[in-house]
Amino acid sequence: MNKQQAAILSVISNSVLIIFKIIAGISMNSISVISEAIHSSLDLLASIIAFFSIKKAVIPEDNDHPFGHGKYENVSSFVEAILILIAAVLIIYESTKKIISGVQVDHIGSGVIVMLISSVVNLFISLSLFKISKKTNSLALEADAYHLLTDVFTSLGVFAGLILLKITGIKLLDPISAILVAFLIIKTSVDLIKKSMVDLVDSSLPNEDIQKIIAVIKSYPEITNYHKLRTRKSGETVEIDVHLLIDGNTSLINAHNLSNEIEEQVSSLFKSCYIVVHIEPETTDM
Repeated sequence: MNKQQAAILSVISNSVLIIFKIIAGISMNSISVISEAIHSSLDLLASIIAFFSIKKAVIPEDNDHPFGHGKYENVSSFVEAILILIAAVLIIYESTKKIISGVQVDHIGSGVIVMLISSVVNLFISLSLFKISKKTNSLALEADAYHLLTDVFTSLGVFAGLILLKITGIKLLDPISAILVAFLIIKTSVDLIKKSMVDLVDSSLPNEDIQKIIAVIKSYPEITNYHKLRTRKSGETVEIDVHLLIDGNTSLINAHNLSNEIEEQVSSLFKSCYIVVHIEPETTDM
């Protein structure tokens, strides 16, 4: 399964679960189940955004986008995180209204079944998306997987709340469990915002990756020093440029071949890599 097929699978699963949650939530008059439907609806919108961003991100570079379209995935991840945050705010608002106005929940058994099915389905889909996102290095797909994994825990939270409600008969457990779900959603949203912003503001690669690049550079005795090592990530593509110092008497052909060899070695460290190596004679002032 490729990235686009995985995104379509996420869209289909979310659509089906939303229908069941809305029907169950309305028939039960349960804010926690309806909140889950709201959460899943925004997950569906996020999955659709992820699908189109992935389609856009794989388009090769052109005159308007000489470094490719990988940033579309980063933007998608950020937008999805904001949508999750909006879902949490809506859930807290509606739950608070229910606490103030009073709670009446019916047909608890149907909600329990829907929440359990939702948890199982989303767990399967999210694990599949995580596997594919890791293999393809797709931030948009990873964000979508996090959405669905959050849905697993929130559905389980609502499931537990409904079980307690059925056992104890305490109606306030329904909106309270919904509010607890919302706070879990907020944490996921904040984590995703932080992660997507790292690439949007062109932060450097993790130190572990930088050390791998440096190790390749230092493995060539012809290189006396290096500077201006700059790295960033755009979608699944790692972008690197570096200045290397070599003996000033080295021929142009040898310097060119050395540059090509280093670019190939560094590129092999990553699934997708764009690298520029600038060779300088050792006597050049930095």
